Amino acid sequence: MSQLASWRTGSTRVLPGFGLSMGISVLFISLVLMLPITGLFGQLAKLSLAEYWAIITEGRVVASYMVTIGAAAVAALINAVFGLLLAWVLVRYEFPGKRLLDALMDLPFALPTAVAGITLATLYASSGWMGRLLEPLGLQVAYTWVGIALAMAFTSIPFVVRTVQPVLEDLPIEVDEAAMSLGATDAVAFRRVIMPHLWPALVTGTGLAFVRSLGEFGAIIFIAGNMPYETEITALMIFVKLQEYDYAGASAIASVVLFVSLALLLAINIWQGRFVRRLHGGKG
Repeated sequence: MSQLASWRTGSTRVLPGFGLSMGISVLFISLVLMLPITGLFGQLAKLSLAEYWAIITEGRVVASYMVTIGAAAVAALINAVFGLLLAWVLVRYEFPGKRLLDALMDLPFALPTAVAGITLATLYASSGWMGRLLEPLGLQVAYTWVGIALAMAFTSIPFVVRTVQPVLEDLPIEVDEAAMSLGATDAVAFRRVIMPHLWPALVTGTGLAFVRSLGEFGAIIFIAGNMPYETEITALMIFVKLQEYDYAGASAIASVVLFVSLALLLAINIWQGRFVRRLHGGKG
């Protein structure tokens, strides 16, 4: 009993004490996260404000922003719909091959992105399996903006599925059954009872998918075609600057992606906190 009581009161820890654990955590974050970001800002310090502005507003770079943000938004919205559907199927139904399908959701994390890009380009090229079927219909995927969105959707779909799935697992099926027993249709039960619980997780997963797509390179570069002002992504502009040994220029473009990503993640976290407080009537 004394051992159990000590666990409940928190006097016993499996990991080392707070000081050592916190120190190791801060050291790890400093080496893995803060050091690269510090290096980036160190490169930016070499530029004047005018030089920085000239680099990030150059016409070809701005065009890459439009392509990247547009394709990432489309990919994120597609993943929001199909990621929610996949999570629902994996949680609410039993069927042969369920474990395999669940494992496949993590394939984009395990598969090298360059391999994914080559595979997608091969499949959707005019001579590929899918390309031969789509070309007579006037649909071209490889080397177009559509191919970029497809590659982004492939690499970011796990973020939505794995964010929504645990929330669904914690939501008892009796909740929607109770709604339907009170006369609610399937659509009303989903919209009014289930969706309020899933909404924060779905928005978070979609936001993570969008941010992930902004920085994607390997999966896109082979299927994009890389035509200036049409299918060039921002990550390619950074790569071009690095190839030219223009590290300050590469850092300037990368900082735009970093600021957009941080701003979006911060906005999602703030909204999520307010949504949860409003959902629970302002308690907590």
